[in-house]
Amino acid sequence: MVNEPDKMKTLEHLFEKNRKWAATKTAKDPSYFQQLAKQQVPKYLWIGCADSRIPANEVLGLEPGEIFVHRNVANLFPHTDFNCLSVLQFAIDYLHIQEIIVCGHYGCGGIFAAMQTEQLGLVDNWLRYIRDIAMREKEVLDALPHQEEKYQRLAELNVLYQVMNICHTTIVQNAWARGIDLNIHGWVYDISTGLLKDLNCCISSLDQIDSAHRTLKLRY
Repeated sequence: MVNEPDKMKTLEHLFEKNRKWAATKTAKDPSYFQQLAKQQVPKYLWIGCADSRIPANEVLGLEPGEIFVHRNVANLFPHTDFNCLSVLQFAIDYLHIQEIIVCGHYGCGGIFAAMQTEQLGLVDNWLRYIRDIAMREKEVLDALPHQEEKYQRLAELNVLYQVMNICHTTIVQNAWARGIDLNIHGWVYDISTGLLKDLNCCISSLDQIDSAHRTLKLRY
């Protein structure tokens, strides 16, 4: 494939921004990138929305290397998604992360789209997970007088459901069975204020999981 020089130059401004950013970092600490390149030892796994307005490390005031991040449309964690499951296992078994954060946000386009009736294409199959939550929580959502309140509450409910989805995995349950101190948190980010909201949802053991969702590792 032959690259057209003019096309290549169209994103030169991003390379320039990159050079300035790197120079700023090394001016403060000449060994910054050398230290960063040695290994990653994040303390947190962030499962968030792909929305471009929510850079996880900046929202938390953390540096690169301090948080392991997985993002997708509407911060979902489907049981059958091997991308999500692989990130989760890598975080727990190899990075030894003990704090997992599921963070949704108000004003989420995925939440809004899931509550509409029009087809959007392939993404409808992904949004089906949110629509299923909306149906299960229909009574709760219908009790809210304003549409914006419904969107916000569904964003919160979606986070709570994804927290439980993570807890229902054999990855997490086996970690608990091994005695690992592992906590799964549910948060929401308010783009209009820049502040995080704790949904008072923190699952830390099998005792907090319904018995129907507990799985025991068979020993042969």
